[in-house]
Amino acid sequence: MEFKVVEEGVQKRIREPLVEKPDHQLVHAIKGHPWMLYFCTFVAVCGSYEFGTCAGYSSPTQDAIRKDFNLSLAEYSLFGSILTFGAMVGAITSGPIADFLGRKGAMRVSSAFCVGGWLAIYFSEGPVPLDIGRLATGYGMGVFSYVVPVFIAEIAPKELRGTLTTLNQFMIVAAVSVAFTIGNVLSWRALALTGESDLFKYSSKDIGLIPTSVLLLGLFIIPESPRWLAKRGRQKDFEAALQILRGKDADISEEAEEVQEYITTLEQLPKSRLLELFHRRYLRSVTIGIGLMVCQQFGGINGICFYTSSIFELAGFSPAIGTISYACLQVVVTGLGAVLIDKTGRKPLLLLSGTGLVAGCAFLAVAFYLKVYEVGVAAVPALALIGILVYIGSFSIGMGAIPWVVMSEIFPVNIKGQAGSLATLTNWFGAWLCSYTFNFLMSWSSYGTFILYAAINALAILFIIFAVPETKGKSLEQLQAAINS
Repeated sequence: MEFKVVEEGVQKRIREPLVEKPDHQLVHAIKGHPWMLYFCTFVAVCGSYEFGTCAGYSSPTQDAIRKDFNLSLAEYSLFGSILTFGAMVGAITSGPIADFLGRKGAMRVSSAFCVGGWLAIYFSEGPVPLDIGRLATGYGMGVFSYVVPVFIAEIAPKELRGTLTTLNQFMIVAAVSVAFTIGNVLSWRALALTGESDLFKYSSKDIGLIPTSVLLLGLFIIPESPRWLAKRGRQKDFEAALQILRGKDADISEEAEEVQEYITTLEQLPKSRLLELFHRRYLRSVTIGIGLMVCQQFGGINGICFYTSSIFELAGFSPAIGTISYACLQVVVTGLGAVLIDKTGRKPLLLLSGTGLVAGCAFLAVAFYLKVYEVGVAAVPALALIGILVYIGSFSIGMGAIPWVVMSEIFPVNIKGQAGSLATLTNWFGAWLCSYTFNFLMSWSSYGTFILYAAINALAILFIIFAVPETKGKSLEQLQAAINS
């Protein structure tokens, strides 16, 4: 009984001073000298770019690698899919590593695995080294997928947090598009390490390693996350890092006091364990974080993304034109989402995105229904193109980036490692399950597949309406105190 009273008092102190605090701080990021904030974000999203490079590698290299090593389709499928298993392992360990070594330390670990993986792929003379390298890059992806948005959210002021965190997704889709494009002119070894084709014989640039090289060098310059430093009790380092990020002339006293007060209060709570994430105190934030990852992945994105060319071919539309249109639209709309997120808010973009995903799936369902029953067949290619472009445009404006943004915002620092790992693992498991089942679903019913995805996306809209709060314009401490009460 005494412990319960103490805990209730702690919860009251978490809420009151933070939720009611006047909203007139953290404006220094748009004044003075915020260049270090942007530089830190640039360095961090090099990890996102590496993520996209890993994800986009297998598609343009499939024919060449299978030919060089005489791989069966099953053997190459293992090479492509083992990336996801590595990412799931990375997701499980990402939170503990980021909590123990810091956000910068976790990015160093991830970079080391990616470098080792690319080198293994480049020097491979058979399928085993290929798979080992792919597994290693997958592990690095899994860690990056958690630590990059968390780091950016922890260093950014509330006015810029959504925009800067969304750059994570923008760099991922940009890297996938670049890998797909240059993969058509570079050899598969060149895409991983050095140019070997005649066109690039004078180039020694490492396509796979460039982002990790920039990241590793940049980590020696940028400060650690101030909130992680505060959690570790490194008060002087915390204040120094915050001052660097806000500018040398900025007054950080109010922000520093808020962060320190919140962390001090959290330290009075019992040390969190995995099962405690599902206790009442944290249940809402865990439900939101994991629920959004389920909405993102189970709505069909990886099935449609991985098999875009096949969908266009089945519908009778040019796969080359369709895929290029897909890639260009994805980059443009993701950039638009980054511009809008701190103006319109997270929730309106998520609702717009979910509505568009339902519409895109509906167009695709109608297209394949007409094809199966041979009614209005001439309209099938146009409907498929509209469906794919509406789907990917809608995903890019909201559902692609915002679940990661919200995940990085809602978990208190004392459970962020465990809760973030769980949410990231859910995301990667969903990615694997969706991509694995897509061909089976299409064999069962091509139009039925997209009706199923439309229904899941409709349920996602309901989840967003009733469960997801708006996180725009609040400090992390205010937001977390309101949700985890």
